[in-house]
Amino acid sequence: MSSGKINVSVENIFPLIKKFLYSDHEIFLRELISNATDATIKLNHLSSIGETKGNVEDCLIDIKIDKNKKTLHIIDEGIGMTSDEVKKYINEVAFSGAEEFLEKYKDSASDAGIIGHFGLGFYSAFMVSKKVEIITKTYKKNVPAAHWACDGSPNYTLKKSDKKTRGTEIILHIDKDSKEFLEDSKISSLLNKYNKFMPIPIKFGTKEETLPLPKNAPKDAKAEKVIVDNIVNNTKPAWTQSPSKLKDEDYSNFYKELYPMQFEDPLFNIHLNVDYPFNLTGILYFPRINNDINLQKDKIQLYQNQVFVTDNVEGIVPEFLTLLRGVIDSPDIPLNVSRSYLQADGAVKKISNYITRKVADKLNSLFKKNRNNFEEKWNDIKVVIEYGMLSEDKFFEKAGNFSLYPTVDNKYFTLNEFKEKIKDLHKDKDDKIIILYSSNVDEQHSYIESAKEKGYEILLLDSPIVPHLIQKLETKNEKLSFVRVDSDSIENLIKKDEATVSKLSDEEKDKLKPLIEKIIPKEKYTVQIEALSSSQLPFVLTQPEFMRRMKEMQQNGGSGGGMLGNFPEMFTLVVNSNHNLVGEILKTKAKKKRDRLIHQALDLARLSQNLLKGEELTKFIQRSVDLIK
Repeated sequence: MSSGKINVSVENIFPLIKKFLYSDHEIFLRELISNATDATIKLNHLSSIGETKGNVEDCLIDIKIDKNKKTLHIIDEGIGMTSDEVKKYINEVAFSGAEEFLEKYKDSASDAGIIGHFGLGFYSAFMVSKKVEIITKTYKKNVPAAHWACDGSPNYTLKKSDKKTRGTEIILHIDKDSKEFLEDSKISSLLNKYNKFMPIPIKFGTKEETLPLPKNAPKDAKAEKVIVDNIVNNTKPAWTQSPSKLKDEDYSNFYKELYPMQFEDPLFNIHLNVDYPFNLTGILYFPRINNDINLQKDKIQLYQNQVFVTDNVEGIVPEFLTLLRGVIDSPDIPLNVSRSYLQADGAVKKISNYITRKVADKLNSLFKKNRNNFEEKWNDIKVVIEYGMLSEDKFFEKAGNFSLYPTVDNKYFTLNEFKEKIKDLHKDKDDKIIILYSSNVDEQHSYIESAKEKGYEILLLDSPIVPHLIQKLETKNEKLSFVRVDSDSIENLIKKDEATVSKLSDEEKDKLKPLIEKIIPKEKYTVQIEALSSSQLPFVLTQPEFMRRMKEMQQNGGSGGGMLGNFPEMFTLVVNSNHNLVGEILKTKAKKKRDRLIHQALDLARLSQNLLKGEELTKFIQRSVDLIK
């Protein structure tokens, strides 16, 4: 037996390890299982090149709890270590990683949890253990096994062991303040979280299985029950397999494996597979996404060589794709590093750009392959695509080929297709194409009907980021302008050279306007008298496009709001000089009756905009009854 002292220049390094890594203390199991996996994969490689013989096909990793001894065991059948290798890899290499970590982060606990990057994997065991033992036997013939032990001080012992089988057993003597790691349920949940898709089978206890009955079994035959190893992981998850070998059913089953509580199937998936200039595999699923983009994030899981790292993929996956679900796996992503390091890493930016391009290409392919099917799914995926167009210029350029713009009549166009369709009728006198749109068919129904009477086509753009998106589309297309259908009278939305003739003279208009302004609150409404050809209402409420758009962008947390302060609720009240009721208001001599007609016409306009509520709605109903009587 030999003993020694680990070369430590930072005093009391084990308490410091516990202090700095405590917020992530559960990842010790992930790290030790990762080491066991590496040891097994190395053995398989040596076997494949003929450097070792023996059974390497059925190697597994065994996790055991001994509650009496208060120990947790991680046992592998991998490559093993000699005494010299234990000295090198445990006492020197791993510990130098620990020192580097502490030197860099001892003044800041906020960046804790950086184990993988500094080779600290093995020493994370001391976060939960008062003592750690390693019993290991190398694959090399005629070399004795070694037994290393350390009690959390710089002192260790190393002696021969009588272990007969190849591989390594790590024994953790769990601290009293970490006794939760002696509970089956806790270890089971950690295995499910971090090791669910590791490439080597992981055994955690046993389970009972019922064997299927043979086809010719008698009716009263009872199925035999057997005890089998409880293997907790899927060693060949879908993303590690070739897309050509997978069917739709395989992708669907894997989605259910990832999200067992998700009962709705995804709309479609994108299988990522690249080996240059970096390695990356994965599957991204498009779920049905409602218009609330804030509730959807953190559903993509990040893995490194099938080891779970995090479900916060910010900086790796473009932000708009964090609305999706699925898996990204890349050995080129630094494991468990701080967020600032991730964002600064060159490989990470390349990965993010690649994922953006791959998703855009896949969407374009789906659109071309089956446009009808793509149109049917549009309302469930549009928020992701619109968000991407808004936030990623490279995606915006590609999205023009497949981004759809539905009309209120449920017809779908790309922007170029729609521009071509409306280019003659929708041009104003300055040769600009005006695209009319609605954000709510029910609330803006009367305005839509007025536009349809003129032969105009109206788009339905109802997602929460539309104000931001159309701002960008207008910036990219100088001769294009988006106007919501209720932002002005239809005559003013697309200004032509010809004007509608008014039934009222200028003198009558000048007389009418102050009569209305006496009744209408000036702080909320600006009165305009115009000759309208298509409105069924005497009064029409509109909201200027720019003001309303800025207000919506402010409400949705976008640019444009904060700089200009809070926008007041301002409307333009367009009085239709060609409506019979307006003529009646002008002719009426009785002030009480005239005022009542003005109130009624205003409330009708407000009712058409869904703005009449509470006491004002009650007054309108009573006034309507009085007028009928």
